[in-house]
Amino acid sequence: MEGYNLKKIENLFQYDITYLVNESTEEGFQFLERLVNDYKIGTNTFKAPGESLYGVFNNDGALIAIGGLNIDPYLHEQKIGRLRRFYVSRAYRRNGIGTVLLKEIIRNAKLFYKVLVLHTDTEQADKFYTSLGFLRKNTYPKSTHFMNLK
Repeated sequence: MEGYNLKKIENLFQYDITYLVNESTEEGFQFLERLVNDYKIGTNTFKAPGESLYGVFNNDGALIAIGGLNIDPYLHEQKIGRLRRFYVSRAYRRNGIGTVLLKEIIRNAKLFYKVLVLHTDTEQADKFYTSLGFLRKNTYPKSTHFMNLK
């Protein structure tokens, strides 16, 4: 991933996420707005054990992709993680950035969870996730895909 920097985000507000939020909203997605709001009020800061938030930055230091890992909030099972707030800027799609970001999240998830789940409602995202090993089944509450990690 030459020319890009993947790193764990310890403090979301250390970075300018405005562009990604605006772009995702234009595409009809509200989940990055929720990311900012939840982070601001403290309901989801990706700080519990096994949770993390990652960003991909271009050479200019701009945040171009983001994705997080939480304990699944819809289950009372600590061994199920949920992929959250995953978004790649339109201009950077289809060049491997999303794959690198997702593989890092999966690598981290394997340290803490036996299953990783996610929810998506777009055909493009479905193809992306299944191409990387997720199964399309709503086996778990409020999820469309899952991956066995163990």
